[in-house]
Amino acid sequence: MRFQFLAIASSMAIAVVSVPKATAQIPFLPQLQAPSSVSNESNNRVVSGWIYLDGRRLFQIAASKANFPERSENIQKKLQKIGQNYFHSPAKTAVKVQVRKVNELPVIYVNGQYLMTITSEDAALRQVDISTSANQVAEALQEDLEQAKQERQTPFLIDQGKIAAGIGLAMIIMSLGVYKWEQRSKKDLVDPIASQSATDHLNSPISPAAAQPITTQLNKQQKHHLQEVKRRLFQLSQAGIWASGSFFILGLFPYTRGFQLGIITAAQFPLRLGVVFLGTYVVIRFTYALVDRFTTTLIISGAFLTPESSERLQLRVSTFSGVTKSIATLIWVGVGILLALVSLGIDIVPLLAGASLVGVAVSLASQNLIKDAINGFLIILEDQYALGDVITVGDVGGLVENLNLRMTQVRDSEGRLITIPNGEIKVVANLSSRWSRADLTVPIAYQANTEEALKLIETVCEMMNQEIEWQHKILEPPQVLGIDQFGDRGLIIRVWIKTQPLKQWDVAREFRRRLKVALDEAEISISVPQQAIWVNDDQVLNFHGNGKSN
Repeated sequence: MRFQFLAIASSMAIAVVSVPKATAQIPFLPQLQAPSSVSNESNNRVVSGWIYLDGRRLFQIAASKANFPERSENIQKKLQKIGQNYFHSPAKTAVKVQVRKVNELPVIYVNGQYLMTITSEDAALRQVDISTSANQVAEALQEDLEQAKQERQTPFLIDQGKIAAGIGLAMIIMSLGVYKWEQRSKKDLVDPIASQSATDHLNSPISPAAAQPITTQLNKQQKHHLQEVKRRLFQLSQAGIWASGSFFILGLFPYTRGFQLGIITAAQFPLRLGVVFLGTYVVIRFTYALVDRFTTTLIISGAFLTPESSERLQLRVSTFSGVTKSIATLIWVGVGILLALVSLGIDIVPLLAGASLVGVAVSLASQNLIKDAINGFLIILEDQYALGDVITVGDVGGLVENLNLRMTQVRDSEGRLITIPNGEIKVVANLSSRWSRADLTVPIAYQANTEEALKLIETVCEMMNQEIEWQHKILEPPQVLGIDQFGDRGLIIRVWIKTQPLKQWDVAREFRRRLKVALDEAEISISVPQQAIWVNDDQVLNFHGNGKSN
């Protein structure tokens, strides 16, 4: 699995690294921003920028912040016009770049057409004198214009077309390879996790029956998160293959190379945000998988588990796993937001400095949320209840399905999902913490033999406690407490059976079934509500229908 992740990352890196080769003279993303200066306080500050030909850098110019946009646009338009005239001239026509002196300043002409005047700011940018700066610009123009015209010749275009066809074929092959790899990984991911789960259960120092429910659930969650991470990485690999290949092809031809500059300029901020978003999502999913794996390892290794407390501690570990995921999500989302702001060129230092003020304002506006979080933390720390417990809070109760720092969600016997803010939980009854008890009352008729009934109940308890199926669920020998009260239903005999958490209802149902069968065989009747009426008046005894008497 590690090899697969490394291989996917390598393919993505290859796709990304291949982009600069296609744009050997295309500026990188940070250099494509609008001209900037050391300070924006004054329009007299000198700023610099590049002049392009066919999307390729030629030379830099400098001017004051107020004059730079106009000067750059004029030079770019004149160069484009000069280039078009030169490119449509006969193939053997040479380009002639001259440097002339006008008003003691060097002026550059291309094929007799005025292009630009070299200024002191341009010379200071190159840290040379004005004449040397003019000669450097003229040499760059001479070389790049000749190369641009050569690239427009038919033989060159045919060669570049062959290269483009080869790149397209390579893109198809790589894309198919990644697709097949993705399909194979979906099949291969199931067996290793299943076999690892089986091995863990065999090597577990605690009862396999006790460890299986939690570890199975965690393994399924881990599998789901890993599949999601790999799916996103495969999608990113496919996008990187096609995007980088297409971008490379655009850079092969002088007519389309300019689109590279436009694409990078227009897409640099969305691309950065997309990378940050996808990276944050993948990291969160991968963190979930690591938490599930670590939790499963703790449960299976038995580092904190004993046969007596295994199930309870499993519930606690599962609860901490969910809370850890929530905290990790908040942390990674916060980091992602900061990275997104940095990618947009926003200075986050003032934001961090003002975070304390924002925290105070938020705390004042969300006191209930803070109260819920504190109470939720104490619930988890003190182990008042955990995921999988059955609790009662006030008039509601049920199985705890979700627990985090803010709220508790329980599922009642009717299937309703009840959400309780942690701050509202004052008194909670946990029906499954560490152990449970089946509290049974057995009504026996007054006419029955009491000693025989008690002995029969004890016999049923002992037989049930000796069976392998129920030994794990019953923690201690059942206690027949004796006659608890005289009621209108008869003699009430009370029985206590200490069980594993959440097993009291299963044990109680089975015990009642067995006791009913045993009582029927012994012909001991279970009493029903009854009431005796004593009549002493002779007239009432001789009373006949219709209200008449003898």
